[in-house]
Amino acid sequence: MFLFRVFMALAAIAVASSANAVQSNAPQPRVLTGAKTTTIATGLSRPWGMQMLPDGRFIVTERTGNIRIVKPGGEISSPLRGAPDAVAMGQGGMLDIALAPDFQTSKFVYVSFTERREGGRNGTSVARARLVSEDGADRFENLEIVFRQKPAFSGGLHFGSRFAFAPDGKLFITLGERYQKDYAQDLNAHLGKVVRINPDGSLPADNPYVGRPDARPEIWSFGHRNPQSAAIHPATGELWTVEHGARGGDEINIPRPGANYGWPIITYGRDYSGAKIGTGTHNAGMEQPIYYWDPSIAPCGMAFYSAERFPQWQGNLFVGALKDRQLSRLVLKGNNIVAEEILLTRLRERIRDVRQGHDGYLYVLTDSIKGRLIRIEPARN
Repeated sequence: MFLFRVFMALAAIAVASSANAVQSNAPQPRVLTGAKTTTIATGLSRPWGMQMLPDGRFIVTERTGNIRIVKPGGEISSPLRGAPDAVAMGQGGMLDIALAPDFQTSKFVYVSFTERREGGRNGTSVARARLVSEDGADRFENLEIVFRQKPAFSGGLHFGSRFAFAPDGKLFITLGERYQKDYAQDLNAHLGKVVRINPDGSLPADNPYVGRPDARPEIWSFGHRNPQSAAIHPATGELWTVEHGARGGDEINIPRPGANYGWPIITYGRDYSGAKIGTGTHNAGMEQPIYYWDPSIAPCGMAFYSAERFPQWQGNLFVGALKDRQLSRLVLKGNNIVAEEILLTRLRERIRDVRQGHDGYLYVLTDSIKGRLIRIEPARN
């Protein structure tokens, strides 16, 4: 009996703690909140990104190529006219979506998508357009491309593509390395980078590589693999990202200007074959993640909770997971993650995106051919 109790205690610690680069064991919170869910809409085709509009409706991208409006009662619109032409292949298609900080007046919506390029190639591009309503229908007008990832490649892997608007109005865009891992260290390519642009696509003068002939001036940070999560910390105003590792090594980072986050030279994961990647987990001049998962959970989508509706969640970070079909609630102390609670496992759904609505609730998108938009509320165990 004694050995059984020891075994169970160790197992509980292992489940509760996904390896942390600062603390090797992150205990679960002493008080678990649990969660209950309400399905708002179902039947979305591989939904990827969403935003709540000021009137309470949602604008949702479908990776298969469309953008739709979802009403609070669950009604799903026809595809919006005027959207960019996305190439839906592999992990590519219609991806993230964001409202301009001045959306109430400008009506600008930003969309990342896989754009067809010359020679059968493709790449992550960012478009903006005005969302207008007429005769009860919504559509986009004045579509323009404000950013194109270079170089382009054929294939359908590692597009990255999350947005985050900083408090100063600059737009961060996360970009995967297109499964061309060495490009993540190449400053003359956008692959495996976080880039920063002005909302109109122009270049901020204070970007770290402006004026360097051997670097793309849009680059903010580099050495990333496939970051599919991005959010601005509500207290510090800093960008946080989460990126996919290979077999293990999913990372949470706080990308700083000009910093190198190591891929593929350092990582906490291994190749899918089981082979070692790079030189190990540390290298001079390369940043450490503030948290990582090993084995991988395949993280996608993230949001800080800052609303008043659920005080016990204030200041927490929520990260979706595809492979492990869960939502992680991460408790922060400063920039350290000190606890993790695993939520929504009973859904048995791949969580593609998570957002805080302006109504104070959390919302998630599930990734399937009949994807769902779900509202999350805490529920005491």
